[in-house]
Amino acid sequence: MKKRKTLIFFFLFAFIIGYSQNNTEELTTKEIRETIHAVGKVIKEKYVFPEIANAIVELINSNLRNGHYRGVNNPKELAKILTKDVQSINHDKHLRVFYNPENPRGQQTEMSAEDREKFLEKMMEMEKRDNFTFKEVKILDGNIGYINFRGFRDPEYASEAVISAMNFLSNTDAIIFDLRNNGGGYPQMVQLLSSYFFKGDAIHLNTFYNRIDETSEQFWTLPYVPGKRLPDVQLYILTSSSTFSAAEEFSYNLKHLKRAMIIGENSGGGAHPGESFQVSNKFKVWTSTGRAINPITNSNWEGVGVIPHIKTSEKDALISARLKALDSLKGVNTDAFRNDFYDWHIGTLKAVQTPVNVPLSSLENYVGTYAELSISLENGVLYYQSDAPDSKVKLTPIDNSTFQYGKLTDVRILFLRTNDQVEGLMTKNVYGRSDTYTKDKN
Repeated sequence: MKKRKTLIFFFLFAFIIGYSQNNTEELTTKEIRETIHAVGKVIKEKYVFPEIANAIVELINSNLRNGHYRGVNNPKELAKILTKDVQSINHDKHLRVFYNPENPRGQQTEMSAEDREKFLEKMMEMEKRDNFTFKEVKILDGNIGYINFRGFRDPEYASEAVISAMNFLSNTDAIIFDLRNNGGGYPQMVQLLSSYFFKGDAIHLNTFYNRIDETSEQFWTLPYVPGKRLPDVQLYILTSSSTFSAAEEFSYNLKHLKRAMIIGENSGGGAHPGESFQVSNKFKVWTSTGRAINPITNSNWEGVGVIPHIKTSEKDALISARLKALDSLKGVNTDAFRNDFYDWHIGTLKAVQTPVNVPLSSLENYVGTYAELSISLENGVLYYQSDAPDSKVKLTPIDNSTFQYGKLTDVRILFLRTNDQVEGLMTKNVYGRSDTYTKDKN
């Protein structure tokens, strides 16, 4: 990529274009023909693969000759059809045509320096309100960190959000990056985030080739990160068909460096960065001008997406990752107490994944009074209640005799049997503390 400016967010580009699309005028036959030729000229001169560019131009010129665009007088509709056509050769989702008209006075829709500065200030205010797309940063059961963010924003502005998130999760045993709705952004943010998960030695992450000026830009892990490096923490990345561009780079890089496990669906398949070009007084083209070149595969994820290690639905990806993380952590630990901790949370998640159906006869046997505690059954559901007011809590089965206490995943109720007779119950927490209550005989 020639300049940092070419890495501007795709959503920002679309926003600016939408800024000027309030009115549409029908196109003349001449305008349609001139638009096709102008789009083809830019693609032929700028598109990252010259051979494919020639094929794209040949296709749209052939379509023009065959009347494919005849009668498409609505400029937005023409942009939509052209986008479909130029993507049809090699399915490059970064390649698009936009309706972007001049204003009524014939002036280009490009903002003045002053207006652009004001616009960018408003965009930055919006970015801050959106916390630079960091939606959730939390610690899940089993000491697993979780980060859900929607875009790789410019670290020049978003680095504080990253630093805060990484510091918060610095004592976790594993981290899950939820990129299922992440549309991409800046490779510099990919570089910053990745750098936390390696030691100080420089690691080559990726290279971007730019056709326009025949240059290549390499990205390596940074020699310094603000906060604690986590080279040994286990990493899991959730992907879906909506995971795109820089989010795919992050996933692809860490996958082939054998640093992270990818779980979910094949990602969107956009590995070609680019920039926009005004092709007429009404249309712009966003064309891929470069491509990612991974130093390990010497290739990228264009068109095929990042292929997960564990394929599952977008909906099930998180619970699958949590189970995989807990099982893996258990496998590398030799401390029995810690493994009991992981087993506890594995049991809870499996019960969520596949709800346990306890026979009604067993549930009925659990009903009764246990010292100052009582267990009741309502519509096939057990409830726990102490002698304190408003203490009634739903019990959810983990297995036939073990139940989760309300929404607290670190507390359970275990019913104790002797010769198939319920003799009492035990309250127990994840750290092993327990209290036993004998069931009243009456």
